[in-house]
Amino acid sequence: MRATVIHGPRDVRVEQVPDPVIHRPTDAVVRVVATCVCGSDLWGYRGVRPPKQPQRIGHEFVGVVEEVGSGVRRVKVGDFVVAPFSIADGTCAHCRNGVHTSCEQVAWWGSPDHEGIASDGAQGEYVRVPLADGTLVVTPEHPDDALLPHVLTLTDVLGTGHHAALSAGVHAGSSVAVVGDGAVGLCGIIAARRLGAERIVAFSRNPARQALARRFGATDVVAERGDEGAAAVVDLLDGVGPDGVLECVGTKESMAQALATVRPGGRVGFVGVPAGGPELPVQTMFSANKGVVGGVAPVRGYIEGLLPDVWAGTIEPGLVFDATFALGDIADAYRAMDERTCTKALVLP
Repeated sequence: MRATVIHGPRDVRVEQVPDPVIHRPTDAVVRVVATCVCGSDLWGYRGVRPPKQPQRIGHEFVGVVEEVGSGVRRVKVGDFVVAPFSIADGTCAHCRNGVHTSCEQVAWWGSPDHEGIASDGAQGEYVRVPLADGTLVVTPEHPDDALLPHVLTLTDVLGTGHHAALSAGVHAGSSVAVVGDGAVGLCGIIAARRLGAERIVAFSRNPARQALARRFGATDVVAERGDEGAAAVVDLLDGVGPDGVLECVGTKESMAQALATVRPGGRVGFVGVPAGGPELPVQTMFSANKGVVGGVAPVRGYIEGLLPDVWAGTIEPGLVFDATFALGDIADAYRAMDERTCTKALVLP
Protein backbone atom coordinates (compact mmCIF):
# COMPACT_ATOMS: atom_id res chain seq x y z
CA MET A 1 0.00 0.00 0.00
CA ARG A 2 0.96 3.68 -0.21
CA ALA A 3 1.72 5.71 2.90
CA THR A 4 3.37 8.99 3.84
CA VAL A 5 6.91 8.95 5.21
CA ILE A 6 8.74 11.98 6.56
CA HIS A 7 12.49 11.85 5.91
CA GLY A 8 13.51 15.22 7.28
CA PRO A 9 12.69 18.92 7.17
CA ARG A 10 10.40 19.67 4.21
CA ASP A 11 10.95 16.16 2.87
CA VAL A 12 7.65 14.25 2.88
CA ARG A 13 7.16 11.37 0.43
CA VAL A 14 4.49 8.85 -0.48
CA GLU A 15 6.07 5.41 -0.57
CA GLN A 16 5.12 1.76 -0.94
CA VAL A 17 5.06 0.06 2.46
CA PRO A 18 3.87 -3.37 3.64
CA ASP A 19 0.12 -3.86 3.96
CA PRO A 20 -1.02 -3.98 7.60
CA VAL A 21 -1.95 -7.34 9.08
CA ILE A 22 -3.56 -8.51 12.32
CA HIS A 23 -0.76 -9.09 14.85
CA ARG A 24 -2.82 -9.82 17.95
CA PRO A 25 -6.49 -10.66 18.69
CA THR A 26 -7.30 -7.06 19.74
CA ASP A 27 -6.21 -5.52 16.41
CA ALA A 28 -8.31 -4.28 13.52
CA VAL A 29 -7.37 -3.17 10.01
CA VAL A 30 -9.08 -0.02 8.72
CA ARG A 31 -9.24 1.27 5.16
CA VAL A 32 -8.65 5.00 5.34
CA VAL A 33 -11.43 7.03 3.70
CA ALA A 34 -10.11 10.44 4.74
CA THR A 35 -7.10 11.82 6.60
CA CYS A 36 -5.49 15.23 6.91
CA VAL A 37 -2.42 17.25 7.85
CA CYS A 38 -2.26 18.68 11.37
CA GLY A 39 -0.48 21.81 12.52
CA SER A 40 1.53 19.64 14.91
CA ASP A 41 2.81 17.64 11.91
CA LEU A 42 4.56 20.83 10.85
CA TRP A 43 6.94 20.77 13.82
CA GLY A 44 8.81 17.88 12.21
CA TYR A 45 8.30 19.25 8.70
CA ARG A 46 9.81 22.60 9.68
CA GLY A 47 12.72 20.99 11.51
CA VAL A 48 11.65 22.08 14.99
CA ARG A 49 11.40 18.41 15.94
CA PRO A 50 13.05 16.63 13.01
CA PRO A 51 12.75 12.84 12.79
CA LYS A 52 15.87 10.90 13.68
CA GLN A 53 15.15 8.54 10.80
CA PRO A 54 12.46 8.21 8.11
CA GLN A 55 9.14 7.45 9.79
CA ARG A 56 5.45 7.13 9.08
CA ILE A 57 3.38 10.18 9.84
CA GLY A 58 -0.20 11.31 10.37
CA HIS A 59 -2.56 10.84 13.33
CA GLU A 60 -6.08 11.75 12.09
CA PHE A 61 -8.20 9.32 10.06
CA VAL A 62 -11.65 7.89 9.55
CA GLY A 63 -12.47 4.81 7.55
CA VAL A 64 -14.05 1.41 7.14
CA VAL A 65 -13.11 -1.69 9.14
CA GLU A 66 -11.76 -4.36 6.80
CA GLU A 67 -10.64 -7.03 9.27
CA VAL A 68 -10.75 -7.64 13.02
CA GLY A 69 -8.88 -9.92 15.38
CA SER A 70 -10.62 -12.73 17.21
CA GLY A 71 -10.71 -10.73 20.44
CA VAL A 72 -12.44 -7.63 19.06
CA ARG A 73 -16.02 -7.31 20.32
CA ARG A 74 -17.29 -3.73 19.84
CA VAL A 75 -16.13 -3.19 16.26
CA LYS A 76 -17.03 -5.31 13.26
CA VAL A 77 -16.10 -5.54 9.59
CA GLY A 78 -17.94 -2.92 7.55
CA ASP A 79 -18.28 -0.38 10.37
CA PHE A 80 -17.36 3.22 9.64
CA VAL A 81 -15.09 4.39 12.45
CA VAL A 82 -13.45 7.47 13.88
CA ALA A 83 -9.89 7.00 15.16
CA PRO A 84 -8.69 9.50 17.80
CA PHE A 85 -5.09 10.61 17.57
CA SER A 86 -3.93 8.28 20.35
CA ILE A 87 -4.36 4.56 20.93
CA ALA A 88 -5.94 3.47 24.22
CA ASP A 89 -7.42 0.35 25.80
CA GLY A 90 -10.47 2.17 27.21
CA THR A 91 -10.43 0.07 30.39
CA CYS A 92 -7.52 1.20 32.58
CA ALA A 93 -7.99 3.65 35.48
CA HIS A 94 -6.86 6.64 33.41
CA CYS A 95 -9.23 5.84 30.55
CA ARG A 96 -12.07 5.40 33.03
CA ASN A 97 -11.20 8.85 34.39
CA GLY A 98 -11.39 10.29 30.88
CA VAL A 99 -7.67 10.79 30.33
CA HIS A 100 -7.18 8.36 27.46
CA THR A 101 -3.91 10.01 26.42
CA SER A 102 -2.44 8.71 29.69
CA CYS A 103 -3.70 5.16 29.13
CA GLU A 104 -1.49 2.50 30.69
CA GLN A 105 -1.11 1.09 27.15
CA VAL A 106 -1.09 4.39 25.28
CA ALA A 107 0.57 4.49 21.86
CA TRP A 108 0.70 6.91 18.95
CA TRP A 109 0.11 6.43 15.24
CA GLY A 110 3.36 5.95 13.35
CA SER A 111 5.24 4.81 16.46
CA PRO A 112 5.65 1.43 18.19
CA ASP A 113 2.51 0.31 20.01
CA HIS A 114 2.27 -0.79 23.64
CA GLU A 115 4.09 -4.04 22.87
CA GLY A 116 6.71 -2.51 20.59
CA ILE A 117 5.14 -3.49 17.25
CA ALA A 118 5.30 -0.70 14.68
CA SER A 119 1.97 0.99 14.05
CA ASP A 120 0.89 2.70 10.86
CA GLY A 121 0.67 6.45 10.36
CA ALA A 122 -2.75 7.84 9.45
CA GLN A 123 -1.65 9.37 6.15
CA GLY A 124 -1.87 6.17 4.16
CA GLU A 125 -4.32 3.77 2.55
CA TYR A 126 -4.74 1.33 5.46
CA VAL A 127 -3.98 1.35 9.19
CA ARG A 128 -3.57 -1.45 11.70
CA VAL A 129 -5.40 -0.35 14.84
CA PRO A 130 -4.12 -1.84 18.10
CA LEU A 131 -6.63 -2.09 20.97
CA ALA A 132 -9.44 -1.56 18.48
CA ASP A 133 -12.30 -1.83 20.97
CA GLY A 134 -10.87 0.88 23.19
CA THR A 135 -9.62 3.15 20.42
CA LEU A 136 -12.23 3.25 17.65
CA VAL A 137 -15.67 4.87 17.74
CA VAL A 138 -18.34 3.52 15.37
CA THR A 139 -20.55 6.10 13.65
CA PRO A 140 -24.32 5.61 13.13
CA GLU A 141 -23.74 4.89 9.43
CA HIS A 142 -21.32 5.74 6.66
CA PRO A 143 -21.22 9.55 6.27
CA ASP A 144 -21.81 11.03 2.83
CA ASP A 145 -19.26 13.23 1.10
CA ALA A 146 -20.75 16.40 2.58
CA LEU A 147 -20.62 15.11 6.17
CA LEU A 148 -17.22 13.41 5.87
CA PRO A 149 -15.00 16.46 6.65
CA HIS A 150 -17.05 17.29 9.74
CA VAL A 151 -16.72 13.73 11.05
CA LEU A 152 -12.97 13.80 10.40
CA THR A 153 -12.54 16.72 12.84
CA LEU A 154 -13.59 14.37 15.66
CA THR A 155 -10.22 12.63 15.35
CA ASP A 156 -8.39 15.65 16.74
CA VAL A 157 -9.14 19.34 16.20
CA LEU A 158 -12.75 19.47 17.39
CA GLY A 159 -12.01 17.48 20.54
CA THR A 160 -8.82 19.47 21.13
CA GLY A 161 -10.69 22.77 20.87
CA HIS A 162 -13.31 21.34 23.22
CA HIS A 163 -10.59 20.33 25.69
CA ALA A 164 -9.20 23.88 25.62
CA ALA A 165 -12.64 25.31 26.37
CA LEU A 166 -13.32 22.88 29.21
CA SER A 167 -9.86 23.50 30.67
CA ALA A 168 -10.46 27.25 30.57
CA GLY A 169 -13.69 26.78 32.51
CA VAL A 170 -15.97 28.05 29.74
CA HIS A 171 -19.61 28.01 30.78
CA ALA A 172 -22.91 29.69 30.01
CA GLY A 173 -22.52 33.47 30.08
CA SER A 174 -18.73 33.50 30.27
CA SER A 175 -16.33 35.63 28.22
CA VAL A 176 -13.58 33.96 26.23
CA ALA A 177 -10.59 34.86 24.07
CA VAL A 178 -8.93 32.44 21.66
CA VAL A 179 -5.20 32.65 20.86
CA GLY A 180 -4.55 30.92 17.54
CA ASP A 181 -6.65 31.00 14.37
CA GLY A 182 -5.69 27.58 13.05
CA ALA A 183 -8.08 24.65 12.96
CA VAL A 184 -7.81 24.01 16.71
CA GLY A 185 -8.42 27.64 17.63
CA LEU A 186 -11.38 27.84 15.26
CA CYS A 187 -12.81 24.65 16.74
CA GLY A 188 -12.22 26.16 20.16
CA ILE A 189 -14.61 28.93 19.14
CA ILE A 190 -17.21 26.30 18.23
CA ALA A 191 -16.66 24.64 21.59
CA ALA A 192 -16.93 27.89 23.54
CA ARG A 193 -20.17 28.79 21.79
CA ARG A 194 -21.52 25.26 22.31
CA LEU A 195 -20.78 25.55 26.04
CA GLY A 196 -22.71 28.82 26.22
CA ALA A 197 -20.04 31.56 26.18
CA GLU A 198 -21.63 34.97 25.74
CA ARG A 199 -18.60 36.88 24.42
CA ILE A 200 -15.94 35.20 22.27
CA VAL A 201 -12.94 37.19 21.01
CA ALA A 202 -10.79 35.66 18.27
CA PHE A 203 -7.21 36.77 17.73
CA SER A 204 -6.63 36.72 13.96
CA ARG A 205 -4.99 38.75 11.20
CA ASN A 206 -6.18 36.54 8.35
CA PRO A 207 -9.38 37.80 6.66
CA ALA A 208 -10.60 34.32 5.67
CA ARG A 209 -10.01 32.94 9.14
CA GLN A 210 -11.61 36.02 10.70
CA ALA A 211 -14.74 35.36 8.65
CA LEU A 212 -14.80 31.69 9.65
CA ALA A 213 -14.27 32.62 13.29
CA ARG A 214 -17.34 34.86 13.15
CA ARG A 215 -19.33 32.12 11.43
CA PHE A 216 -18.37 29.74 14.21
CA GLY A 217 -19.53 32.15 16.90
CA ALA A 218 -16.85 34.79 17.58
CA THR A 219 -18.46 38.06 18.62
CA ASP A 220 -15.26 40.08 18.16
CA VAL A 221 -11.97 39.84 16.29
CA VAL A 222 -8.68 41.42 17.39
CA ALA A 223 -5.75 41.59 14.96
CA GLU A 224 -3.13 42.87 17.43
CA ARG A 225 -0.83 40.45 19.22
CA GLY A 226 1.20 40.38 22.41
CA ASP A 227 0.60 43.01 25.06
CA GLU A 228 -1.10 45.23 22.48
CA GLY A 229 -3.57 42.48 21.66
CA ALA A 230 -4.21 41.74 25.34
CA ALA A 231 -4.91 45.42 25.97
CA ALA A 232 -7.32 45.53 23.03
CA VAL A 233 -9.32 42.60 24.46
CA VAL A 234 -9.42 44.18 27.90
CA ASP A 235 -10.75 47.38 26.33
CA LEU A 236 -13.43 45.40 24.49
CA LEU A 237 -14.54 43.83 27.76
CA ASP A 238 -14.97 47.08 29.68
CA GLY A 239 -11.56 47.07 31.28
CA VAL A 240 -11.63 43.47 32.52
CA GLY A 241 -10.04 40.55 30.73
CA PRO A 242 -12.03 37.47 29.71
CA ASP A 243 -12.94 34.73 32.18
CA GLY A 244 -11.04 32.20 30.09
CA VAL A 245 -8.47 32.13 27.31
CA LEU A 246 -7.90 29.22 24.94
CA GLU A 247 -4.20 28.88 24.05
CA CYS A 248 -4.09 26.92 20.80
CA VAL A 249 -0.59 27.54 19.42
CA GLY A 250 2.11 26.24 21.76
CA THR A 251 4.82 28.93 21.66
CA LYS A 252 6.36 31.12 24.32
CA GLU A 253 4.71 34.16 22.75
CA SER A 254 1.22 32.62 22.57
CA MET A 255 1.30 31.55 26.22
CA ALA A 256 2.49 34.99 27.29
CA GLN A 257 -0.33 36.57 25.31
CA ALA A 258 -2.90 34.25 26.86
CA LEU A 259 -1.75 35.02 30.40
CA ALA A 260 -1.64 38.74 29.70
CA THR A 261 -5.21 38.60 28.36
CA VAL A 262 -7.06 36.52 30.96
CA ARG A 263 -8.59 38.42 33.90
CA PRO A 264 -7.34 37.98 37.47
CA GLY A 265 -8.89 34.81 38.79
CA GLY A 266 -9.44 33.49 35.27
CA ARG A 267 -8.05 30.40 33.56
CA VAL A 268 -6.00 29.63 30.48
CA GLY A 269 -6.87 26.34 28.80
CA PHE A 270 -3.79 25.29 26.83
CA VAL A 271 -3.70 22.67 24.12
CA GLY A 272 -1.06 24.00 21.73
CA VAL A 273 1.73 21.44 21.35
CA PRO A 274 4.58 23.11 23.29
CA ALA A 275 7.26 23.06 20.62
CA GLY A 276 8.26 26.71 20.91
CA GLY A 277 9.43 26.83 24.51
CA PRO A 278 6.43 28.23 26.42
CA GLU A 279 7.15 29.20 30.01
CA LEU A 280 4.89 29.95 32.97
CA PRO A 281 5.50 33.10 35.05
CA VAL A 282 4.57 31.56 38.38
CA GLN A 283 4.89 34.81 40.33
CA THR A 284 2.48 36.57 37.95
CA MET A 285 0.06 33.66 38.15
CA PHE A 286 0.31 33.63 41.94
CA SER A 287 -0.19 37.36 42.32
CA ALA A 288 -3.27 37.49 40.05
CA ASN A 289 -4.69 34.04 40.78
CA LYS A 290 -4.45 33.11 37.10
CA GLY A 291 -4.66 29.40 36.43
CA VAL A 292 -3.26 27.33 33.57
CA VAL A 293 -4.95 23.99 32.88
CA GLY A 294 -4.89 21.63 29.93
CA GLY A 295 -2.43 19.57 27.95
CA VAL A 296 -2.69 16.89 25.31
CA ALA A 297 -6.41 16.47 24.63
CA PRO A 298 -7.96 13.11 25.59
CA VAL A 299 -10.03 13.22 22.41
CA ARG A 300 -11.28 9.63 22.69
CA GLY A 301 -13.31 10.61 25.73
CA TYR A 302 -15.05 13.42 23.87
CA ILE A 303 -15.97 11.80 20.55
CA GLU A 304 -19.24 10.19 21.59
CA GLY A 305 -20.47 13.40 23.23
CA LEU A 306 -19.62 15.58 20.22
CA LEU A 307 -20.67 13.15 17.49
CA PRO A 308 -24.47 13.79 17.70
CA ASP A 309 -24.05 17.54 17.10
CA VAL A 310 -21.70 16.87 14.19
CA TRP A 311 -24.01 14.26 12.68
CA ALA A 312 -27.05 16.52 13.00
CA GLY A 313 -25.25 19.49 11.44
CA THR A 314 -25.73 21.57 14.59
CA ILE A 315 -22.04 22.44 14.34
CA GLU A 316 -19.94 22.47 11.16
CA PRO A 317 -16.30 22.02 12.21
CA GLY A 318 -15.37 20.54 8.81
CA LEU A 319 -15.38 24.06 7.38
CA VAL A 320 -11.81 24.35 8.67
CA PHE A 321 -10.82 22.20 5.68
CA ASP A 322 -10.33 24.71 2.88
CA ALA A 323 -8.16 22.63 0.54
CA THR A 324 -8.34 19.00 -0.61
CA PHE A 325 -5.44 16.89 -1.88
CA ALA A 326 -4.96 13.37 -3.19
CA LEU A 327 -2.64 11.19 -1.13
CA GLY A 328 -0.09 11.28 -3.94
CA ASP A 329 0.03 15.07 -3.63
CA ILE A 330 0.49 15.18 0.13
CA ALA A 331 3.77 17.08 -0.21
CA ASP A 332 1.68 19.91 -1.65
CA ALA A 333 -0.67 19.65 1.33
CA TYR A 334 2.24 20.07 3.73
CA ARG A 335 3.55 23.00 1.72
CA ALA A 336 0.15 24.71 1.79
CA MET A 337 -0.12 24.27 5.54
CA ASP A 338 3.44 25.47 6.09
CA GLU A 339 2.91 28.58 3.96
CA ARG A 340 -0.52 29.22 5.55
CA THR A 341 -2.26 29.26 2.18
CA CYS A 342 -4.79 26.89 3.70
CA THR A 343 -6.13 26.48 7.21
CA LYS A 344 -6.26 22.68 7.19
CA ALA A 345 -5.59 20.24 4.36
CA LEU A 346 -8.00 17.35 3.74
CA VAL A 347 -6.35 14.29 2.16
CA LEU A 348 -8.27 11.58 0.29
CA PRO A 349 -6.41 8.29 -0.31
